[in-house]
Amino acid sequence: MRPKLIAGLALLGVALAGGAWALRHRAVTLPVAALEQDVPIRVFGLGTIEAQVTSRIGFEVAGTLVALHADHGDRVTAGQVLAQLHPAAQQARVAKAEAGLQSAEAQQLRVAAALERATAQAQQKRTLANRRRELTARGTTSVEVAELAETEATAAAADLGVARADLAVARAALADARATLMAEQTALAKHTLVAPYDAVVVSRQRELGSALAPSESVFTLMDPATIWALAYVDEGRAGQIREGQPAALRLRSLPGTVFAARIVRIGLESDRVTEERRIYARCENCPPRMVLGEQVQMEVETARLPSARLVPEVAVEGFDGASGRVWIIADGVLRQEAVRFIARTLDARLALAPEHAALAVVTQLPHALRPGQAARAE
Repeated sequence: MRPKLIAGLALLGVALAGGAWALRHRAVTLPVAALEQDVPIRVFGLGTIEAQVTSRIGFEVAGTLVALHADHGDRVTAGQVLAQLHPAAQQARVAKAEAGLQSAEAQQLRVAAALERATAQAQQKRTLANRRRELTARGTTSVEVAELAETEATAAAADLGVARADLAVARAALADARATLMAEQTALAKHTLVAPYDAVVVSRQRELGSALAPSESVFTLMDPATIWALAYVDEGRAGQIREGQPAALRLRSLPGTVFAARIVRIGLESDRVTEERRIYARCENCPPRMVLGEQVQMEVETARLPSARLVPEVAVEGFDGASGRVWIIADGVLRQEAVRFIARTLDARLALAPEHAALAVVTQLPHALRPGQAARAE
């Protein structure tokens, strides 16, 4: 009985060993990358809706807000009055400056008349002095009379010079009065706030009766024609993005709708902390009412491959952004191969370079594989 038991156990051991050998050396079936046609290569970025032209505007002077003519969401045109400050004090300064201008103009007229009188007197005195000199030369009048006439002519000429100087002073005073009036009128104009360009009112920060300091913000405006999407794209994915490329936008408020856009600017400075590049896209068919700061997803199509064999990134060992090692099935057995990749899809698949496109690359690694293991493509 004992020899039979030993023989049975031996046969069982042989059977188990044979089964283990068969399991170990039987060919495993593994999925391999298929050749796909017309493969789009896209880059993803997350960002917000912004406006290229946006302004916080307010008064350049202090005052009390007495009128508001615009509110949140209003469309305004360049030069349209948006708000006004209480103008009484400044209007009084303008009236004072106008009175000063009138006084300066009257003063100039008076001095100009005096100049004309001095000119006439100087000419008359000079003529008289010349006549007295001629009479003295003929001996018909005394030298003293001629000298007195010459002295009076000189004095009249000096008075004429003073009158001319007075006129110059009067002209300067008039110019100063005009400048003062212009300054006060400019200050009065600054009590009225106007739109600097065609815009949409994003928000109104102050209400009637508010006491404002100079340059304190009253409205935030944006130019709706300059709305664009700002997305942050990883530097490792942004190298193939070019201005003019098409892009697709998805707004957080409308996740089921894709809006066409086009890349209009690529930032020249990356974020040194997040290592992301700023990409700007102008929407071509976005909703008429866009909300600044809304989250947006951007997809940029950087290339389209006529055909490609795509390998999941998880099936690549030692991937450095351009190359790595993959498992392939060659002559019925497994082995590792160093390959190069030319692109990456949004679903984290890598396109093999043309020189490796014929390889049967394993796309799923269900367990530890070993070189030389028998395998066949699924």
